[in-house]
Amino acid sequence: MNILEIFDTTLRDGTQGEGINLSVEDKLKIALKLDDFGINILEGGWPGSNLKDKEFFKQAKKVSLKQAEFCAFGSTARFPDKVDSDKNLKALLDAETPIITIFGKTWSLHSEKCLGLNEHENLKLIEESVSYLEKRDRRVIFDAEHFFDGYKESPSFAIKMINAAKNGGADTIVLCDTNGGSLPSFIDAATRDALKKCNTQLGIHVHNDGGLATANTLAAVSAGVTHVQGTINGVGERGGNASLGSILPNLIIKMNEATKSKIDLEKLTSLTNFVYDVMNLRSNDQAPFVGKSSFAHKGGIHVSAVMKDSKMYEHIEPSLVGNTQRVLVSDLSGKSNIKYKAKELKIDLKDNKELAKDLVAHIKKMEYKGYQFEGAEASFELMVLRKKGVFIPYFDVVDSRVNVSYDQLGENKTDATLKVKVKNDIEHTAADGVGPVDALNNALRKALLRFYPNLKKVNLTDYKVRVLNEKDGTQAKVRVLIESSDGESHWSTVGVSENIIEATWQSLSDSFNYHLMKKDNYEKRIAYV
Repeated sequence: MNILEIFDTTLRDGTQGEGINLSVEDKLKIALKLDDFGINILEGGWPGSNLKDKEFFKQAKKVSLKQAEFCAFGSTARFPDKVDSDKNLKALLDAETPIITIFGKTWSLHSEKCLGLNEHENLKLIEESVSYLEKRDRRVIFDAEHFFDGYKESPSFAIKMINAAKNGGADTIVLCDTNGGSLPSFIDAATRDALKKCNTQLGIHVHNDGGLATANTLAAVSAGVTHVQGTINGVGERGGNASLGSILPNLIIKMNEATKSKIDLEKLTSLTNFVYDVMNLRSNDQAPFVGKSSFAHKGGIHVSAVMKDSKMYEHIEPSLVGNTQRVLVSDLSGKSNIKYKAKELKIDLKDNKELAKDLVAHIKKMEYKGYQFEGAEASFELMVLRKKGVFIPYFDVVDSRVNVSYDQLGENKTDATLKVKVKNDIEHTAADGVGPVDALNNALRKALLRFYPNLKKVNLTDYKVRVLNEKDGTQAKVRVLIESSDGESHWSTVGVSENIIEATWQSLSDSFNYHLMKKDNYEKRIAYV
């Protein structure tokens, strides 16, 4: 049985994606996470192209890895007769990594038009560049750039180039679908031919321009390659690289492929989220295996089936990749959704079919008005407890006003005035803010702190407004989603109104009530009965 070597290029090829810019410190943080996850080779960057990557390899020497090895990336020499004096090759050696990857042209179009080299000159350039590095005690990986496009145009030319790398002493030759436009059937056929005609370890590196990066990688592995390259979250130039988040679960769980070191798939979801955070990118909720929505169920029929046997609508157990099953509540919900969510929230419906039926009808009515509970589970929990008649609000707003004024320079000043009732006490207060939402938040917080000091810890982490019926113009309804945190947990709430202040107030009120309920151990106090 073949043993697969897993090569991660998030820190090199991944950084070529639009909007991605990592500091040296960022790259080192990711490298340690990848090492802990079980990656064999970490391609850290191109030291011959920029000072940041040069500094990265300098700092990487101080890092102790458990199992992975760092790899520096670069190109073949610029001219066949100047290998010994090529600055790029020297920079690769100066990085002092045990492994070096260099790429070379295996498509005659690139060789002739980009480099101005004929077939013989390109052969010499590849072989001598690889040999120069190999003779200096480095393991050399050769990336056969545009191999599949080159093979499509001239199989003999492409094969000659990878054999030149082999003759130069390359340990591994990676077949690259650089343009990302090949189909799995072609990847399979070309890879099998390359394996027959180049007797050395072959690898696969593909891009996702045709949406087939995962399929193409799996096709190459099925054809016989033993070295697999990709990035976390598929980040990379244009349509991105092959995503290890999709490739590895398919290889390990479904194809039963063995890997050189143990890949800890249970850390996969947290790893992908960590990389998103460091790169300051929004996560892809629908990413296979690791996305927030990957094992989320919304339709009532689906939920009913999942509650009986999750295999009916889940292709693997979510915990295998560190993910979790979720059930969403919406206008598509049935009683099964409500019962599942209630159980998840530790709310005992005691097989109360009438209550479950009432809740379904109420949710459908609320969502018809514009509410959305699948992204506001705190508001959903409060709604269920209200319908059960067991939730007592921690405060009531008797009166509220928000004032916005403009000075002669056009700068606005905003203040909010609130009269809040807590049990039998009335608190009358006012606060300024940067806009009406901030002012309202500040005033409510100020009014309640005397009664509930732990509200100091609550912060709004996100505020989203969605216009629901744009054709109604200024009279259109808006939906406000607020995400809050107390430093220990996060929760989301929702409000809907034609008045953005009212919608905000609904969501903000739910947020504060939810926090107070949880801190008050409400579930034990009322036993959710």
